Amino acid sequence: MQLIWLRSDLRLHDNTALSAAAARGPTVAVYLVSPQQWLAHDDAPCKVDFWLRNLRELRLELDRLNIPLLIRTAPSWADAPAVLLDLCLQLQIDALYLNEEYGLHETRRDAAVARTLKAEGIEVRRYLDQLLFKPGSVLTRTGTYFQVFSQFRKVCYERLHHSLPGLVLAPKAQAPLNLASDALPDSVEGFAVPSDTLRNLWPAGENEAQRRLDAFTDQQIEYYGNDRDFPARPGTSQLSAYLAAGVISPRQCLHAALQSNHGEFETGHPGAVTWINELLWREFYKHILVGYPRVSRHRAFRPETEALAWRDAPDDLAAWQQARTGLPIIDAAMRQLLETGWMHNRLRMVVAMFLTKNLLIDWREGERFFMRHLIDGDLAANNGGWQWSSSTGTDSAPYFRIFNPLSQSEKFDPEGVFIKHWLPELASLSKKEVHNPANLGGLFGAVDYPSPIVDLHASRARALAAFKNLPSRQDSVELAGSAYE
Repeated sequence: MQLIWLRSDLRLHDNTALSAAAARGPTVAVYLVSPQQWLAHDDAPCKVDFWLRNLRELRLELDRLNIPLLIRTAPSWADAPAVLLDLCLQLQIDALYLNEEYGLHETRRDAAVARTLKAEGIEVRRYLDQLLFKPGSVLTRTGTYFQVFSQFRKVCYERLHHSLPGLVLAPKAQAPLNLASDALPDSVEGFAVPSDTLRNLWPAGENEAQRRLDAFTDQQIEYYGNDRDFPARPGTSQLSAYLAAGVISPRQCLHAALQSNHGEFETGHPGAVTWINELLWREFYKHILVGYPRVSRHRAFRPETEALAWRDAPDDLAAWQQARTGLPIIDAAMRQLLETGWMHNRLRMVVAMFLTKNLLIDWREGERFFMRHLIDGDLAANNGGWQWSSSTGTDSAPYFRIFNPLSQSEKFDPEGVFIKHWLPELASLSKKEVHNPANLGGLFGAVDYPSPIVDLHASRARALAAFKNLPSRQDSVELAGSAYE
């Protein structure tokens, strides 16, 4: 009998390890509930709830195929080898099947499981599934992992033109086993159950993920290149949570995008090309986790930036976290995160630069806060995005490129539609006033909204000085003149 260990691959279709296990013979599935580990990794309550809801949907699909889904508790990943060994011995399992995961703790966990099971004669089979390319297979000419996305993308394009990863068939129904699926918990200790409002924004299951993918590639992907930057428009796929939980695969996304673009990666609809590039950004950051494991240890990718003199400013950090900075686009974005478990990607960059540059607060504070609230929280993407915005990471924004939240607001929410939706207290302001209510002076008294917690220009100068003073900094601060966007 085969055992498929489900993790971040909560789907029936295009699931490499599940299909391989089922093809070999009678198969049982297992999922480990690991509350201590999830707390240690700052996983959001809405994300844990999303996993459970998707597991419930997946169990229904597996039951139709007579594949029992068992639930076991391994409080931390250190407990996983013993828990899985016990189950394998109990069920007389021949081989454990799993799809590879990335990150330092994940790889150590899987190595420990493999050692424990192999010592008892139980085979462990691992498969590439959540990526298009195996880490270590896309390298520079000198054999190192890429640090610049454009160079990584070029090699990926060459590989994709040569050999497009195919979709894996879903398993067929097997003969019934004398084993029933376990009941799933409604909640996990330590993780609050999110509101129905939030849950309803993110319905569970493969059918919902596929519906979103079909709707996006049929109706919106052509306009994605432009619309994706405007948070008031429905310009994004809204698939990130489903990708993070493995409810849909990057291969499925890639094939759908290519189908909408006549099979082209680099030509055709600019929107489709841009979205495929976003899939490759996701790929890039996961390769970085493997090639440069220090980013899994809360370390800056660029060692020289470890010496940055970050501010200890708990009041400013709390104002940012609680959406009361006095800058409407920042506060609206943070309210979106707090209420929906998700934030528009353009705004993720804007609020991250504001925290790390204007407030000069350590990017790790923002990375942790995001993980504790994001339904699509993913170590690689979240770390990569925060280090990009804070100029501490691979292929990151130059330190002198600092988004001005006011100009970003005026450019990407010109009518103030997004701001007014999340900050209804500003609904009476004009589209010109809503971006910077502080300009109203005394006339602003009737609106219940805080004054800005920081002067944007002075704080920008402070950030430039902090980066310029790093020991190995060679860039000229003169380049900063036109880089305040």
